[in-house]
Amino acid sequence: MSLVLSRPRPHRQREPAPSNAPTSRRYRSGAPYLLAALFFAAYAALSVTKHLQLRSTGYDLGIFEQAVRAYSELRAPVSELKGAGDNLLGDHFHPILVTLAPFYRLFPSPLTLLIAQAALFAVSVVPVTRLAIRTTTPLLGAGIGLAYGLSWGLQKAVAFDFHEIAFAVPLLAFCLERLARRQWRAATAYALPLVLVKEDLPLTVVAIGLYILLNGRRRLGAGVVCFGILSGLLIVLVLIPALNPHGRYDYFGSASPDADGPLARLLLPQVKGETLIALFAPTAFLALRSPLVLLVLPTLAWRFWSTNPAFWGQEFHYSAVLMPIVFLAFADALGRLRERRLVQPRLIGNAVAVSVAVSLLTAPGLPLSDLTGPAWKPSPWAAPAREVMAAVPDGARIAVINFLAPQLTDRATVYRFPTALDSGTRPEWLLVSDPAHGGIPVFAWEISRLPQLPSLGYRLVKECSGIQLYRLADAAGPGRSGLGT
Repeated sequence: MSLVLSRPRPHRQREPAPSNAPTSRRYRSGAPYLLAALFFAAYAALSVTKHLQLRSTGYDLGIFEQAVRAYSELRAPVSELKGAGDNLLGDHFHPILVTLAPFYRLFPSPLTLLIAQAALFAVSVVPVTRLAIRTTTPLLGAGIGLAYGLSWGLQKAVAFDFHEIAFAVPLLAFCLERLARRQWRAATAYALPLVLVKEDLPLTVVAIGLYILLNGRRRLGAGVVCFGILSGLLIVLVLIPALNPHGRYDYFGSASPDADGPLARLLLPQVKGETLIALFAPTAFLALRSPLVLLVLPTLAWRFWSTNPAFWGQEFHYSAVLMPIVFLAFADALGRLRERRLVQPRLIGNAVAVSVAVSLLTAPGLPLSDLTGPAWKPSPWAAPAREVMAAVPDGARIAVINFLAPQLTDRATVYRFPTALDSGTRPEWLLVSDPAHGGIPVFAWEISRLPQLPSLGYRLVKECSGIQLYRLADAAGPGRSGLGT
């Protein structure tokens, strides 16, 4: 009898080895790690090339680098890009970033954050593939791992700089793998650190605790539920307000009541439904047959309830934490169908084929497709920008446009232009772009401030292809222009 037809034995027992046992064992043990290595290379190549081609941004790569740099220097995680003296823990609660400080201390560069994120996402491929192999076959499990690594939620997150949720993705993946295998204590060990990643994740911890409780481990499950509730309340009602300059949690405003009613608030507008379809289509909608899929509800609930449209769709990094839940639920659902003989074995293979096909067919429109050519195309502004930035001394206080900010956050105190000027901060240097002279396209409100710079006491000291470096005239002194071409 083939592996697909055989009934899975209890997880703690060893399954009978097939006739080609040596090859099968090598494949079962090596496929998850091989896929993880391949996706690490792809994710890292995409994010690193984007940064080198000036397609990373101060919001958010520069902000997070300033926080990690501060941790590496044993300082509070202050980000000048967010505002002078702003402690990022008063905005979002992500103390887990401190774990990157030793690596940043050794390699002080924004690339350290991008490569760490690529590694964290890639590591999550291991538990997804491992469970899928366990519940189906080595070949089908590898197919699910491939579809997961190509999932749009992960790709969009890799393409949009760095974010703290990179830590949540592998924690959730390993946690759900253990939940599926009914290893409750191990699952709990992976779930509890989620409260250190971001302030919305205690809700997910509560959901994990309820799952454990409803599966018969009442004391452990209740403990996890209480931990999630208490830590969430402590974070948003005490810790964040204590570190926030206004003494509050700023995002409560996006959860204000809606006159249209709760159901309409959660389901409308149409983009929310499109996000749900995109979320489950790569699993042929079979993820909905596993109770693990209920763990997507806390994240979807706060996103769809929010009044911020950026949370509703498929862009940015917000869906990355949903990907391991959905694909592990898919693997778990296939195992349940196989164990109960509810479908023919070939239908399980067809479901995986659909999952892989959906992932491959949508791949050309997703960020990793840039690795086939566009990612390697040199930016026309890269060389001029680096020539101008070479004139900025280490340790300088400088306000920079969004697209150039993360190029300097590893060696200067970087503010955002022109926000810093509007807030009364007077950095000695300004690094801007003038598209009228061939510079990087920027926002209209950034361009509108350029004519005002001389009246604010700044004078141009270097320019190359529209990339302009200004310095306060009283700081530069007479006769120190150094104007470039």
